[in-house]
Amino acid sequence: MSITAPASTPSASELAIIESPTALAWAQEWTTSTIEQIDSRAGGRSALQRKLRAALDTDARVPYVTRRGEYLYNFWRDSDHPRGLWRRTSYESYLSEAPEWEILLDVDALAAEDGHSWVWKGAHVREPECDRALVRLSRGGGDATVIREFDITTASFVEDRPFELPEDKSDVSWESLDTVILGTNVGEGSLTESGYPARVYRWHRGTDPREAELLFSGERSDIASGGWADRTPGFERVLIERRLDMFTAENYLLRESTPVRIDVPIDCEIIVHRSQIFLLPRTEFHGVPAGGVGVADFDSYMQDPAAAHVQVIFSPTEHQSLETVHFTRSYGLIQVLDNVSTTLYRVRLDAPEDCVRLKIPELASTSVVATSPMSEDPDIGEEVWLYSSSFTTPDSLLRADARYPDTFSTVVKRAPEQFDTSEMSTRQYWATSADGTRIPYFVTGRLDEEADPSPKPCMVHAYGGFEVALVPSYSAVTGIAWLAKGHLFVQANLRGGSEFGPQWHSQATKLQRRKVFEDHQAVLRDLVDRGLTTREQLAVRGGSNGGLLTAVALTSYPELVGAVVSEVPLIDMLRYHTLLAGASWVAEYGHPDIPEERAVIESYSPLQRVVPNDETAYPPALVTTSTRDDRVHPAHARWFAAALAAAGQPVDYVENSEGGHAGAADNDQIAWKQAIVYSWLEQQLGCAEAAGTADTDAAGASNAARHAARDAATDS
Repeated sequence: MSITAPASTPSASELAIIESPTALAWAQEWTTSTIEQIDSRAGGRSALQRKLRAALDTDARVPYVTRRGEYLYNFWRDSDHPRGLWRRTSYESYLSEAPEWEILLDVDALAAEDGHSWVWKGAHVREPECDRALVRLSRGGGDATVIREFDITTASFVEDRPFELPEDKSDVSWESLDTVILGTNVGEGSLTESGYPARVYRWHRGTDPREAELLFSGERSDIASGGWADRTPGFERVLIERRLDMFTAENYLLRESTPVRIDVPIDCEIIVHRSQIFLLPRTEFHGVPAGGVGVADFDSYMQDPAAAHVQVIFSPTEHQSLETVHFTRSYGLIQVLDNVSTTLYRVRLDAPEDCVRLKIPELASTSVVATSPMSEDPDIGEEVWLYSSSFTTPDSLLRADARYPDTFSTVVKRAPEQFDTSEMSTRQYWATSADGTRIPYFVTGRLDEEADPSPKPCMVHAYGGFEVALVPSYSAVTGIAWLAKGHLFVQANLRGGSEFGPQWHSQATKLQRRKVFEDHQAVLRDLVDRGLTTREQLAVRGGSNGGLLTAVALTSYPELVGAVVSEVPLIDMLRYHTLLAGASWVAEYGHPDIPEERAVIESYSPLQRVVPNDETAYPPALVTTSTRDDRVHPAHARWFAAALAAAGQPVDYVENSEGGHAGAADNDQIAWKQAIVYSWLEQQLGCAEAAGTADTDAAGASNAARHAARDAATDS
């Protein structure tokens, strides 16, 4: 039975009012009680929080950059600037031990001046000029943002007839200095049922956005419609996407002010780059296999798609999955997962048959983070910046020249270790799901059975949805709070992701959704069968769709786990489509109003499956959310926690007042939340003694302050 829940609970309708004073007071009372209970059981949470904050704020981490013209841009948070600095430096300075940064925008100072809790959400820079930006700022971290025009040359907001938009889920793209391609809320019919733009406009400086020129209109039942201007010199054009659902779309080329449909199937993604169109189909099209990449001349394709010559430049094997395609001025870079490890290919754009597999760090996840394809300078136009790490290897920033394949292993900056990995390793195992499908998962920790054959506390992280592939990466937070204490961390690659191509996702949607949960169960059983852990020592953790996954584990197969953490979760799957952005996820889960699909949803929807403790005793659960989450309604988490408590099940609850769908808005909030979760897990799995040592580990906290942390990931 929950011992932290408030004595009285507001009605379900009251909890659905996001900023209801009654609901907020209830959430605050329960959050405070949960934290007090954690602190009463072991005294290590505060010390762990300080340790994590020091790691997140350290100056030793890698400052990731995006090149814009002659400058490298970076967004940076530290202890003095928790909301962050948007800044830039020269390439030469960046390579030095102590780069000299020019501060463009201090978000903390702006927040203080404006009286708003601003969270940086990025900037749309006008390229190739790099003179103006449309800056996105969120109040408290939600998806909805205020947009303000910024003059990069003077490092100040524009005052003369600026482009500005109030808080909303708007789309913007520079067409010229005085013209923006726009999608926003301008009144009736301008938004979809999911709350995203349904129309695309051309907006001129000094005019009211409500009077902007209408270029395209989708349907309210779509997810969204958006337009963007390609400003590559010599190839200027406007493209429009009508997103029908999460996985299908129509694409258009704007000719003058008339949208012309690009003739590809709705499940085929496209990329238009200079004179070429790249086809990325989910099912075979024009000779390009599902999950592959084809290329054709764009003008020829627009003139006669059936007669256009489409050249296949990537065909996946059964173990491969296309991740992304990036471009330099003269090359395409095809990023691929091969058994959930990164492979990178380089293709010459003027001779696509010239495809080279590049040498990149082995047994690591490597991603292209920035290129500058618009640059006329060949040294900049062919420049590639890459990120690389693994579960036990800290971040490395690499810089390559696409003209020279042997440069793709050149490390520019490397973060130091945040925790001792000398006795740790990572292994990939495979579990067998109910239908015989083999499901891969990674285990990281001290895996020397001869030295220590005993089962260990184990946390399983999984997602299983929306074509999201989980790949190895370094986490200072997980390392300090979990791995360094001798515990195991598992990352499972369930169906619903994209680890093995489009079919790995599509075979686990809608009517087949239960395969995700069967895969999850298979991994949990396999871990115990291998002797790596026991059911009592086994925890599951996930957020958003992963929060749904762990909530299903709690209510559908509680006998397999010892503790459950469900963060910013979807819970009421019979009503999810009516809450905030929920209507946009119907292609993933199915529609509750369609009887056949509703029957499947009812079979796992966690809120409706909660039973009294005397009927089935659940393991302890921690449910978290953010008041400012405007993607997954916080009522999901509120209803679930309340239902569990009413059923006499052991449940704790934490609601952060900020953070949006990420659950935390800055490093202090990240450290606060992560310390709560990991301290709670240690206590529930019977290893609270280890958590209690954190108060006396001042040396470890000091050491953490000297090391890097990718968890404070930058947004350039």
